[in-house]
Amino acid sequence: MRQSKPSLPEPWLRGTLAEVPPLARGVLHALELTWEDAQKWCGGLSDAQLHARPAGLPSVAFQLRHISGTLDRLLTYAEGRVLSEEQLQTLQVEARPDGSTNAVLAELEAAISSGSLRVQALASKDYALSRAVGTKRLPTTVGGLLVHIADHTQRHVGQAITTAKLVSASKVF
Repeated sequence: MRQSKPSLPEPWLRGTLAEVPPLARGVLHALELTWEDAQKWCGGLSDAQLHARPAGLPSVAFQLRHISGTLDRLLTYAEGRVLSEEQLQTLQVEARPDGSTNAVLAELEAAISSGSLRVQALASKDYALSRAVGTKRLPTTVGGLLVHIADHTQRHVGQAITTAKLVSASKVF
């Protein structure tokens, strides 16, 4: 029996990014883990599996695109800006059933790479600075948005993993 190599501990246990303030470091580690999990669990899916919706669940493609789009939108709010028309249009097409597994993963990788740079730029901000979210301008803070980014990415990559496992085990796809 072939033994697998021991895997690295999760990013938050690797001792990396020590120069980044703790809250931003946690967000960066969550983004890193999101990318690693997406590659591990979704990278081997066929294009049909990526877009499958078992039991009416959102597809893996949707979950990964939603992470990408929401990361961009939440960081825009954290930066104190409003969403652009392009960002609003992207929101409307996250569930589109097109694109290869490689293309969707490339979108996610680019979003996480860009998002990580933006999180690092926010690391020196006062986390208590007021921010507003959405058209209703709901109140939050820079810190609140950063914590939500970590929560949100982990929640949706978990949903992508569950759906990936379902479609991988199915004889239909």
